[in-house]
Amino acid sequence: MNQPSSDAAATAGLQPLDDLRVIDLSSFISGPFASVQLAEFGAEVIKVELPGVGDALRRFGTPTDSGDSLPWLSECRNKKSVTIDLRKPDGARLLKALVAKADILIENFQPGTLEKWGMGWEVLQPINPRLIMVRISGYGQTGPYRDRPGFGRIANAFGGLSFLAGYPDRPPVTPGSATIPDYLSGAYGAMGVLLALQARHRTGRGQMIDIGLYEPVFRILDELAPAYHQKSYVRQRMGPGTVNVVPHSHYPTADNRWIAIACTSDKIFERLAQAMGEPHLAEPQAWGVLAHRERDREQVDRHVGEFTSRHTRDHLLQLCEQFQVPCGPVYAIDEIFEDPQYAARGNILKVSDPRVGEVAIPNLVPRLSDTPGSVKWLGPSLGEHNEEILGGLLGLDEAELERLKNDGVV
Repeated sequence: MNQPSSDAAATAGLQPLDDLRVIDLSSFISGPFASVQLAEFGAEVIKVELPGVGDALRRFGTPTDSGDSLPWLSECRNKKSVTIDLRKPDGARLLKALVAKADILIENFQPGTLEKWGMGWEVLQPINPRLIMVRISGYGQTGPYRDRPGFGRIANAFGGLSFLAGYPDRPPVTPGSATIPDYLSGAYGAMGVLLALQARHRTGRGQMIDIGLYEPVFRILDELAPAYHQKSYVRQRMGPGTVNVVPHSHYPTADNRWIAIACTSDKIFERLAQAMGEPHLAEPQAWGVLAHRERDREQVDRHVGEFTSRHTRDHLLQLCEQFQVPCGPVYAIDEIFEDPQYAARGNILKVSDPRVGEVAIPNLVPRLSDTPGSVKWLGPSLGEHNEEILGGLLGLDEAELERLKNDGVV
C-alpha cells in the first residue's frame, strides 16, 4: 500500500481509527465485513463467539488445515476472538461490561434476539450513552417483514437485482455472487459508523444504525425506481447489455475469450467506429445517434460482436486503448493473479499465517496517503484472546475465568 508522504511525518505509523473499540457480535458476512473494515484501519475489534462453536463463518466456504475456512481467515483479519455465551446471565453481564468500555457494537441477529436476551438498544444505550450500534438484518428492525430470516440471495431477489440478472427468455440467475448484499450492507454499516462518529463528536451521544440486507441492493439500481414512477417502465433482463446505452456489453474474441466495451456517448461510439475501420457507422443517419443505436440494439451488438470475433483479446485491448474506447478483459480469477495492474496496485495481499502458511487475500480499500490501514493477522483461532480481553480489559482474575469456563459461559 502507499507509504506516508514526506509531509506526514507526524502521522507516520498512525491509523485513522486507532482509538476506537468495536464489539462484533455478528456472524457470516454482513456484520463481519462492517467490522473488518474498521479493524483494517486501526480499530480494536473484539469478536464475540459462542464457546466451543464459534461463528458459522468459520465453517462457511473452503476449509483449511487450521480448521477455519478461507472466508473466516480473510474477513476476520485483525480481529480478536473471545468466547461468551450471551444467552446466560453471566454472559450478558460480561457483554455489558464490554459495552461500557466500547465505542461501537455490531450485530446481525434477527430483530428481537438481543432484546430476548435482555441486551437490546434500550438496555445497552444507558450503559454507554456514547455507544454506536449497527444492526443489520434481512429486512431491518421495522416493517411487516422484520421477523423474517434473510440471507444474501433473498436480498438480491427482494431488492430487485436478481430479476435483472440473465437473459430475457430465461429464468433470473445469481447476479455474480449471492453474497453481494452482505458485502454492500457491511460497507454501508461501516459508513454509518463513520457518520455516527462525526455526529458523536458534536453531540457527545451515540446512535443506532439500522440496515436491511435488501436496502443497499435497491439503493444502487441507478434509475430503476424513478423510471418506473415517472414512465411506468419495468426494466427486464438484458443479458450482458445495459439499459439506455449501446454498444455496452461483453463481446467474444477470436481466441475464445471475452471483452467488455462501454460506449456511453455518441462521441465514444464514434471512436469505436474508427477503431473498427468503419467511421461511416458514426454518421447521424447511421448509428451516430444514441436513439438510432437503441432502435437497432440487436444489430449494433451483433455487428460489434462480429468485429471482435475476428481479433484476439490482446489486439482488441490495444486497439481500444489507441482510440480511447473504454474496454477491459472479462477476467477469471487466474487472470487477475497474472495482471500487471493488480500487481502494481498491490490489490492482492499475501499474508503468512503459522496455521496455514501463505494466504492471498484482497488488499484494503480505500488507500489513504498519510494514514493507511494494514493487515496485522488473519482471522484468529476461537477464543484466542480470552485472557487478554476478559482478564486484561475486564479485570477478571484466574479463578473467575476458570469458573466461567466450567459453567460454559466462556
